[in-house]
Amino acid sequence: MLVFAEQKAGKVHPIAYELLSKGKELACELGERLYVVIVGGGLDRAIKELVHRGADKVFVYDDPLVADFRDDPYSNLLVGLVREEKPSIFLIGATAMGRSLGPRVAASLGTGLTADCTGLEIDPKTRLLVQVRPAYGGNIMATIICPEKRPQMATVRYKVMNEAKIDPTHKAEIIKKHVEPRFLLDRVKILDFKPVAEEVSIVDANVVVSGGKGLGDPKGFKLLEELAQVLKGAVGASRPTVDEGWTDYHHQVGLSGRTVRPTLYMAFGISGAVQHLAGMRTSEVIIAVNKDAEAPIFNVATLGAVGDLYEVIPRLIRKVRAYQRDRNVR
Repeated sequence: MLVFAEQKAGKVHPIAYELLSKGKELACELGERLYVVIVGGGLDRAIKELVHRGADKVFVYDDPLVADFRDDPYSNLLVGLVREEKPSIFLIGATAMGRSLGPRVAASLGTGLTADCTGLEIDPKTRLLVQVRPAYGGNIMATIICPEKRPQMATVRYKVMNEAKIDPTHKAEIIKKHVEPRFLLDRVKILDFKPVAEEVSIVDANVVVSGGKGLGDPKGFKLLEELAQVLKGAVGASRPTVDEGWTDYHHQVGLSGRTVRPTLYMAFGISGAVQHLAGMRTSEVIIAVNKDAEAPIFNVATLGAVGDLYEVIPRLIRKVRAYQRDRNVR
């Protein structure tokens, strides 16, 4: 069982910890060991974190030449490792990096790849990896297997699985791999990198304030942005609002958008279609406001209010601001 641990500037992406958790579970069912591979530069701290998250063996390509991600050298290194170790299963996060690497590695190995999986399990009879992912715009859930080729490969959505717990006592074998020049043939040269100051991502936010067609108008998102600002959260959206052009795709929550797991998820004017619920129902606390008392969103809500969101949100903003001012005074 092999997991790719994505990193940036030596910091491990949390998707790797989710893959380690699921990988350990699958490996135990198959009676296999859990390996992880990481590529980059300055990885000493990252290696310790991967060990403490349950990896049995860590393959490390630590070299300044591969400190910055590029498709060609990273995929060539991974293909070489897979051919050496011959894992039965290879898991990669469905991030921008993973979605670029996964197909390249699978094509080079001549095996299959299931992209954007939301569920993984082992079939008790065939011992095959059962991969579940949304299809047809999230209208159905496809179950996919790879019975003939190895490794069985999947990219897995972020925030759909629990992270592996930290165990400082866990030990692992660390294998330092040499970065051979022949693997560094590259069609891309990085000239410069300038980070962009971005708004809070809905995937990483502790609070997500989402709106649906119940807003009635794209201007309603201005009100949601104001609420998200006072709560230090991010703005989410249902697919219909994105389809209508009311907001951008990177705000979309659901099977055909992004999966979120915040501490607090607030749904305003969202009816609660199955596709949307699948992208947010694991949130710790869900608050829903909708005019329709029969809206499916209330079936998963921790707290629901039947009413006009244009009355509720302004009052909520005032209450939050008053609370914050009072707390600061005290």
